[in-house]
Amino acid sequence: MKTLHISSINELPDVAEEVLRSLQGRSVVLFRGEMGAGKTTLIRAIMAELGSEDTISSPTFAIVNHYSTATGEAVYHFDFYRIERPEEAFDFGYEEYFYSGDLCLVEWPEKIEGLLPEEVMTITITADSEEERTITID
Repeated sequence: MKTLHISSINELPDVAEEVLRSLQGRSVVLFRGEMGAGKTTLIRAIMAELGSEDTISSPTFAIVNHYSTATGEAVYHFDFYRIERPEEAFDFGYEEYFYSGDLCLVEWPEKIEGLLPEEVMTITITADSEEERTITID
């Protein structure tokens, strides 16, 4: 487990680099934190680190967004905030994404807790103040 403290959004590229370095073969990354903690902002930084030129936004209504890295690899960004029941994840075939080996960045994973693969990375973001964050990578 790694704990990083940042005092500004300008430090997110370093955090994104550390997240990617810490993957160790895992492809599903869970982002935990309160509303407004910076989950989507960190995902933007990760995608920038991967050289993506896509517009990165939270897929709150679409549930999943597809992005490409600079080398053309697929990355899927999920936001399960609007899911009422875990069974709704089956409607769009979540397992095809999660078990594809492609990078899957998952916001609000607590909504589908029982459906998550065993081998995941968990990132917890805590807002310490307006600008400061504590980010735990596990």
